[in-house]
Amino acid sequence: MIMAFGLSVCTISVWSKTHSALLKARGMLRFSLPSSVVNFSCGSSLDEKSKKVSPFTSGKPPHMPVMVKEVLHYIDIQPGQVVLDMTFGGGGHTKAILNMAHDVTVLALDRDPTAISLAQQLAKEHCDRVKPLLGRFSELEALLSNMNVKPGSIDAVLLDAGCSSMQLDEADRGFSLSKDGPLDMRMDGERYPDMPCAADVVNTLDQQALASILVAYGEERHARKIASAIVEARRINPITRTQQLASVVAGSFPPGVVYARKDRLQRPAHVATKTFQALRIFVNDELNELHTGLCATRTALKPGGRLCVITFHSLEDRLVKRFLNGEDLSNLDQYHFSPRTKGTKKKKLSDENTDCKNLHWVHLRRKVITPEKDEVKNNPRGRSGKLRVALRC
Repeated sequence: MIMAFGLSVCTISVWSKTHSALLKARGMLRFSLPSSVVNFSCGSSLDEKSKKVSPFTSGKPPHMPVMVKEVLHYIDIQPGQVVLDMTFGGGGHTKAILNMAHDVTVLALDRDPTAISLAQQLAKEHCDRVKPLLGRFSELEALLSNMNVKPGSIDAVLLDAGCSSMQLDEADRGFSLSKDGPLDMRMDGERYPDMPCAADVVNTLDQQALASILVAYGEERHARKIASAIVEARRINPITRTQQLASVVAGSFPPGVVYARKDRLQRPAHVATKTFQALRIFVNDELNELHTGLCATRTALKPGGRLCVITFHSLEDRLVKRFLNGEDLSNLDQYHFSPRTKGTKKKKLSDENTDCKNLHWVHLRRKVITPEKDEVKNNPRGRSGKLRVALRC
């Protein structure tokens, strides 16, 4: 069942020793959930939702886009062009693109139905210059085909990976450890009710599988300790709330260590931050989806078309960097996404062993682009953003 919802058996392992455990984790979910109908109250009931006020109707911007000025500079939109925004989110980048040139059409993709509802509103405001597309990166080619968008016809692509502010700000979505809500984390929302959520993961998988997820997707040094604490806690009560999980993780450390970690702005960061990141990536199969999306951009862009990719953590950035450098990422389950050690040889694509050709991309700027200090001050959530830009050969 899980295969139908995008949690593929193929998964990225940061260290090769975690590979078999991650495969086991997906297998355990696949065989246990359908038979036990676990689904630990992911999402809110209709009564709960009716009592809540959406931040999108309160006048508050749902999402502050990152590095808008830099994106507009490198994407270099001209009148009449077609742009694909692969992560519409709150629509900040799309609005900036629409205002940059006349007669620009934006294809607005997002897997989140809430984001697509915002895209539909924006389409009405801009005389249908916005074309909403509900789906994942892995569904992009089919969605474009259904719209009669031919391969090699798009002028520019923007991909802003990761979780949006409006997902973090909605307690119901279960992404934020600072706001109590159901332990959900599904970016697709309620599109697939049977899709495993984060509560299913923490209450179903064994200690080894949980530790492997935390190592691979959170690069968590204390993965075993945290996984052990989760298993012990769920024996007493199922872990179904975000702050419940945050407390369990915090409880596995001495009290003085809970906020001992620092973020990029040297602010205290909760010790459960990496755990939440790892679960979110696993639940949404984000790295496989990102690689599939990058491959789709190669097909969709016309020669000379521009690609801008924004990432927010090292696993995403390493994948994008190595993809643009032409490395062979065809076997993601065996690919090594840890930082390179000195002397490591790069595996380049070759026509003999793959249907892809080498050198699809020319870097518009070799070094990664990061937000300016003033932007980080105004939008601290964008502090980890990294922009890479390339030209389709």
